[in-house]
Amino acid sequence: MIGIVPMRAALGIAATLAVACTAIEVRAEDASPWQRDTHSAIRLLAGSRSGAVLLGGIAIQLQPGWKTYWRTPGDSGVPPRFDFSKSDNVEAVTVLWPAPMKFDDGAGGFSLGYKQQVVLPLRIVAKNTDKPVTLRADINYAVCDKLCIPVDAKAELAFASVASTEDGNLSDALNAVPKPANVGDPNPLTIRDVKREGKANVLVDVTAPGGKDVSLFVEGPTPDWALPIPKLIEGGPPGVKRFAFELDGLPPGTSADGAALKLTLVGGDRAYEFNVNLQ
Repeated sequence: MIGIVPMRAALGIAATLAVACTAIEVRAEDASPWQRDTHSAIRLLAGSRSGAVLLGGIAIQLQPGWKTYWRTPGDSGVPPRFDFSKSDNVEAVTVLWPAPMKFDDGAGGFSLGYKQQVVLPLRIVAKNTDKPVTLRADINYAVCDKLCIPVDAKAELAFASVASTEDGNLSDALNAVPKPANVGDPNPLTIRDVKREGKANVLVDVTAPGGKDVSLFVEGPTPDWALPIPKLIEGGPPGVKRFAFELDGLPPGTSADGAALKLTLVGGDRAYEFNVNLQ
């Protein structure tokens, strides 16, 4: 039996389908297609466009057992590298980094990074707020299980949505980025004190609520510093977790005196970032 659809109903159905297709098209424009390799996939995300500063993201998915690295990879590993120079109407791009995990690198040390999936937020400054913005990224990163495999990917995405479907994902990623803090702040999770022990050792005293497990990471003032991951040690004051690290891995001819260090403290679902000058 063949049904006949009245003309008015047919026009209504066509209009509904057109709206649905438009919604799908807009939704697709909020994220670039996945660029896949054997063990991972990567794409760009676009947040809602408003003003000169835009929020975007780099989404990475990893197969079970595989990992990729933080901006400082730890005892081994390769940090991701990003080139946005081919973008249109983009003045600057700042990559923000969610707090990393620490895992055994299989060689007696620890590496820092992410498993399963991560979104790295991007703060994008447009040259001209009245013109379209297209982000183009050349991305180099490594995925590792027992062996590390380098990955090169390219992605492109226009920022056009007034209200992006990726705003929620980008907000969650921003919440995972360590918040700025100062030594001695009255947060339940905080760094209480940073001091040197002799010339070659640094002690960091941390407080954490309810004896919560915490991790501490340290970075030097420039990427060519390769400071070790601080270790939790015995002998701290009551109620304090004491970490220690050696002033090892400095560039040749560099002094640690007065160096600007970045300390990242992670405990549960909270993370803070402290900038300190080493005395």
